Amino acid sequence: MYTVKRHRTQAERSEHTRELLLEATIECLVDLGYARTTVQEICQRAGLSRGAQQHHFTTKAELMASALQHLFARLSAEVARAAEALPPGSERITAGIDLLWQSYSGTLSTAAMELWVAARTDPELRAVLLPVDRALGHATLELYRQAAGPDTDEKLLERLLLLSVNLTRGLALDAMLGGDAGRRATLLDQWKTIVLEHYRAATGDEGRPGPRSGRPSQQK
Repeated sequence: MYTVKRHRTQAERSEHTRELLLEATIECLVDLGYARTTVQEICQRAGLSRGAQQHHFTTKAELMASALQHLFARLSAEVARAAEALPPGSERITAGIDLLWQSYSGTLSTAAMELWVAARTDPELRAVLLPVDRALGHATLELYRQAAGPDTDEKLLERLLLLSVNLTRGLALDAMLGGDAGRRATLLDQWKTIVLEHYRAATGDEGRPGPRSGRPSQQK
């Protein structure tokens, strides 16, 4: 029996090329850092020409910001799938903090840190990165709004999420610099205890505390 091979449409080929460029950009940021990441190196790793790159991204800054957005979207989808399996109430809150740590550590943290530091002295990069960073924050808030449930106080949820995001970013930087993993686990557990106290005070949830975080994952 013969199998008819379906040819990809132009839109599918274009999307595939774009994804190759974004994945190669993230790979370069993690392996080489921002300063040593060149468009030529990105194209070489993606197996594409400079013309293909310029067709999709007119500047290096645009490519960098899009790559970060692409990575976050991928990790957000993984977090959303994992969140669906979480139990309601306080256990979901503590497990959600663990998911947040897993999202902001590893590849995302490394790539984002490279871009944030570079953006301090690169106005062009900063201009395209700031809207992406704000959008990532709103998307993360929406994920955790869904996980916490409709009865959670909106201002409390936003405040706890922002604190959690900044804590996990700091812990991720500590991991990048070779800090003690046991200390990070302890800090994460202490923060979950604090969040639970605020959550229960606001909702009257008397459920059991979530599982301890154990030893946070190391940089990938």
